Amino acid sequence: MTPSRTTPIVTPKTKPAFIPQYYVKLMKETQFQYEHNKIIGAKMVYDLLQAIGLHEKAQEEFYSFYLNTKNRVIGMEMISRGTLNATLIHPREVFKGALLANAHAVILAHNHPSGDVEPSNADKNVTTMLVDAGNLLDVKVLDHVIIGSKGGYFSFRESSML
Repeated sequence: MTPSRTTPIVTPKTKPAFIPQYYVKLMKETQFQYEHNKIIGAKMVYDLLQAIGLHEKAQEEFYSFYLNTKNRVIGMEMISRGTLNATLIHPREVFKGALLANAHAVILAHNHPSGDVEPSNADKNVTTMLVDAGNLLDVKVLDHVIIGSKGGYFSFRESSML
């Protein structure tokens, strides 16, 4: 018996793939002066939000403040700007800057141009989702503060919702 001869499998020639190599860099856009650098409560967050003028904005804006292990602010970022009564938030955008800044914790904040600082169901759901994502990434969400255009604020931590 003679060995069977098989036809070799011919594969079409493929072009080599070029894979880009990236590096990630955190860039400082601007800075502002604030009298405190350590956050010890929602009232201080409210004062900080007043200092950046968030209460005067006509659309909702969502911010994340990055803190080190001593709760000193090491940076901040506007995550999203929306409409009169809504803005889109995703954990990927919230925690990307926090991880690049090597933050131990974050404080979330946004405004309600209507003046009513009570959280909506969407605010509650987003907060829960971000706390869960922060736990997974080992970046604590210390608070979520809502500031109104007519003064006043709502703190999820102070209201035992966090």
